[in-house]
Amino acid sequence: MTIVAFKKWYVVHKWTSLVCTLFLLLLCLTGLPLVFRDELSVWLGEAVEPPEQVVATKSVTLQALVDDAQRRRPSDAVQFLTLDDEHPAWFVSLGASPAAIDSSGIYMYDTRTGDFLHAVPTNTGVTNFFFKLHTELFAGLPGMLFLGSMGLLFLGSTVSGVVVYGPFMRKLAFGTIRQERHLRLTWLDLHNLLGITTLLWALVVGVTGVVNTLERPLLGYWQQTELAGMLAPWSGKPAPRTLLPVDRVIEAAQAAAPDLVPRFVGFPGTVIATPYHYVVFMRGQNPLTSRLLTPFLFDAETAQLADTRSLPWYLTVLVLSQPLHFGDYGGMPLKIIWGMLDLLIIIVLVSGLYLWWRKRPFALEHVVDDGESKARHGFDRVVPR
Repeated sequence: MTIVAFKKWYVVHKWTSLVCTLFLLLLCLTGLPLVFRDELSVWLGEAVEPPEQVVATKSVTLQALVDDAQRRRPSDAVQFLTLDDEHPAWFVSLGASPAAIDSSGIYMYDTRTGDFLHAVPTNTGVTNFFFKLHTELFAGLPGMLFLGSMGLLFLGSTVSGVVVYGPFMRKLAFGTIRQERHLRLTWLDLHNLLGITTLLWALVVGVTGVVNTLERPLLGYWQQTELAGMLAPWSGKPAPRTLLPVDRVIEAAQAAAPDLVPRFVGFPGTVIATPYHYVVFMRGQNPLTSRLLTPFLFDAETAQLADTRSLPWYLTVLVLSQPLHFGDYGGMPLKIIWGMLDLLIIIVLVSGLYLWWRKRPFALEHVVDDGESKARHGFDRVVPR
């Protein structure tokens, strides 16, 4: 690599890092508790876990759970019915209106007994504070998109850092931390080592984080394209006055796809359904397919299957990115690994700020061979101008 090329990559790494570092620090600090948000929520009393062993004394109907939630908030509309991935629990979500973006109430029920378990805090609590700060800076969609732009800068910083790493470390053994010379050199070696060690994880979390910030635009685009096409045959039809019990719709979904299980139900009029239909998202039953969702559209008055289409690739990427970003795929062992890597990235960011704050200009001609003359000093030589 020539000196000119190296300088260009170094400038890219320097400025992409400086612009996004403070926001990346914020994301890492708020993301660390979110990796353990399920456990933290239980510990803080913001969530509960269903009893391990219960005796089912009655058959559970989902409509009974929906009706109970509706009685608790009679002025709101039931929006979603969600099955927990890890625990025997259903969640009923309500909003101020069917198409409301934010939930006004979320209620948890035992799938085996139908017992009410917990009212999930929607806009309060420690984990909600961390989540809102981490995902949108309390600024809604503009905040999400801004963080997405910081994520892109982080990816640029990571890639340029890899390019810069090679020339700097060409004559040093991997893992070398020089402690016998200037303190700044020690921090530089530590910064380089931790940066290259966490490279793959940083790319995974960075890419999935950027994808997650596009959730609302991607859902909006799906509504205007795929969902609009599914809705076209019912254009102009009056909305149903009464809705079938949700159990009838679940039964129809399981009959239409016996190899799949229901994961999520959107009620008529919500942002992912239509005024005339329930939408049921079904998932597979093995580790490879349990995160892949297929939507089925059912008539809200007859439970007849109206349409089904595979999720477009961009929503599939979104669905897979959300749990991967927080390490939700492998239980507690993966969460611990995610937390440790998060701490290492914090050290990388802090050390980068320290190196910039205490910088001494490098004579880059002593670092890179420009193709015309050989460098007379190794990369371990720091030469102040």
